[in-house]
Amino acid sequence: MTVSDPSAMTQRVQAFQRDISQEVSARCADLVAAPSVNPPGDTREMAEVVRTALVTAGLPARLERTVPSMPSVISAIDSLRPGPHLILNVHLDTMPPGDESLWTVPVWQLTRRDGRLYGLGMGNMKGAVAAMISAVELLHQTRDLWRGRVTFLAVSDEVVFGDNGAAHLLRTHPDLYGDGLICGEGAGFTRLAVAEKGVLWLRMSATGQPGHSSAVQAGVSAVSRLSRALVAVDELNSHPCPLPEELSRHWTGTEGREVSLSVNAGTVTGGTFVGQIATEAHAELDLRLPPGLSADEAEALVRERTRGIPQVTVGRIKGWDANWTDPEALITRAWTKAARELHGRETTLAVRLPASDASRWRQRGVPSLCYGPQPTWSAGVDDYAEEAEVHNCVGLYALAALNFLGG
Repeated sequence: MTVSDPSAMTQRVQAFQRDISQEVSARCADLVAAPSVNPPGDTREMAEVVRTALVTAGLPARLERTVPSMPSVISAIDSLRPGPHLILNVHLDTMPPGDESLWTVPVWQLTRRDGRLYGLGMGNMKGAVAAMISAVELLHQTRDLWRGRVTFLAVSDEVVFGDNGAAHLLRTHPDLYGDGLICGEGAGFTRLAVAEKGVLWLRMSATGQPGHSSAVQAGVSAVSRLSRALVAVDELNSHPCPLPEELSRHWTGTEGREVSLSVNAGTVTGGTFVGQIATEAHAELDLRLPPGLSADEAEALVRERTRGIPQVTVGRIKGWDANWTDPEALITRAWTKAARELHGRETTLAVRLPASDASRWRQRGVPSLCYGPQPTWSAGVDDYAEEAEVHNCVGLYALAALNFLGG
């Protein structure tokens, strides 16, 4: 078998995917049983499950952390021949489950039902973690078929855009930039995300004149002014933004929410006592920015909407622009070729709505893709992934990597 014989390579990947499927599902159970909710972001149990799986498969694995409770796992394999450096990236932490009484399945226990694997983090992104570990195992076994290096990163502190995972590794290890990246974040609906929305967090504040509540007048309290501003800004939801030409010529049937602005007031506070006029009120806004709309432009839209409301100010907390990878880049073509050969799929491109660590690599000029078994837009109550799609990800990650590393 040679790297120039894709039929034989594809057959080997398919056989491995079939042989490893029960082990992948069992690994999902181990991962779901390891809580890693962020906040607080304690990934020690998850990291140990991942490290053990890698070592058992004969792979090197080490932990790196900036704080004791947030380790990331690093595993590097080398073909010992010159070639590109591919980064395979997943994250260990999950969003909180919310009101657990709304769940129909156990939060911390894998449930298999109707072809689905349920449990907190299965969609985002323990299913992808399980699949990518097996893909790295296959790449380790087939080092004679590719050139260059592969580094697998299972990082902490991703879901809150924290500094203790990928941000730390990229800041302290420039060698981890690589030449391409595949991230296990799903865009939903078995689509490949070559782009993702930017993020803009704003703090909106309002002030008002003090006094007893019996003396209040319409529109003068801080809460009243802030409420008017929030209603005005809420109207920016679904504000359309044309895709940049580099992306739009490759798009077929883009979903409206992928090319529109979204605005959410995540927190609202105001006043000190029910019988007093509120003199201060604050809201924190989360804006998700489609490609083609910069953070500066989005902030200007918010300021324009609130300009006529007295004593309302807007300040930036953090933000970055949307970014994307050329749909014709080598790593994109390596993926689309793998999807076609493994499953006969034609790849549908997507703009991922939530942010991911892939944006950190794109900001450094590294072509980056996102794909995972997340079935819908984002995770929620009764988080799940289709079991067959988790298994499919093993083959997709492995064959796309082989295509990329084979040139």
